[in-house]
Amino acid sequence: MKELPYSGVFLSHCKLERTLSVNTIDSYGFDLQRLCAFLTRKNISAVTEVSPELLSEYIRLLYDLGFAATSIQRTLSSIRGYFAFLAADGVIVGDPTELLERPKSIRYLPSVLTIEEMLSLFNAVNTGKRCGMRDRALLETLYATGMRVSELSNFTFEQILFDEGLVRIVGKGSKERLVPIGSMAIEWINKYLQTERPLLSKRSTDSSVFLNVRGTKLSRMGIWKIIRQYVKKAGITKQISPHTFRHSFATHLLEGGADLRAVQEMLGHANIVTTEIYTHVDMEYLKEVHRSFHPRFKAQA
Repeated sequence: MKELPYSGVFLSHCKLERTLSVNTIDSYGFDLQRLCAFLTRKNISAVTEVSPELLSEYIRLLYDLGFAATSIQRTLSSIRGYFAFLAADGVIVGDPTELLERPKSIRYLPSVLTIEEMLSLFNAVNTGKRCGMRDRALLETLYATGMRVSELSNFTFEQILFDEGLVRIVGKGSKERLVPIGSMAIEWINKYLQTERPLLSKRSTDSSVFLNVRGTKLSRMGIWKIIRQYVKKAGITKQISPHTFRHSFATHLLEGGADLRAVQEMLGHANIVTTEIYTHVDMEYLKEVHRSFHPRFKAQA
């Protein structure tokens, strides 16, 4: 099979009837392509030949390849949705995903930059070179707000409340949240808007804040390439992604004494359990505080 039958119709159904986000639909598309490649290697030529045992083998393969539990959970969601769609339309008799087990969620400690590493990353940007001002403003904005990379890619002028020092972020499910941005990021955004953005802007350019050389908004991949460039230049050897800025934003706030629920609001987490993962990141720091200030440790000194 070159592609799974009715996969395009299923993705349209996800967009129009289930109103899933563009990012989720894109991920579902990749999931189905990957499954199709697996079935082709197994000499499966029709979806009616797909069995629960075959799908279980595929899920085990993803584990063996080192896929994260969260990725496997999303893969299961896309596969379940696809086969349920086929069964509802009478393309197949019975849904082979009904007995598939869902992997347990794994809590992991995200990669975080120290404050010193963050400063070295900012200092790696040469603002005198082309797009340097844009890149510095972009990095400052990511760290100052804890935006997701997709939120930054879609960031527009209308979302910046300059006088109030706030940004209105449109997150998952089109939910909006107001987040303080801070004077430093505002300062760099203003510098970029006054110097470089007019040079990048074209007649067809919209109100997106961060533009590429073609005058259109920076894509998620474009933002990732910019970050990777400066991570290398700063000599940082950690595994860094755009999401690392979000992790660092939350961790540094909590280390500084911020309330967990306030951080939850700024990150746009519906469940505070999602935010609580950041309280586990700097356990050595907490141990040091305990050693320094707990009376029982003082008594032993």
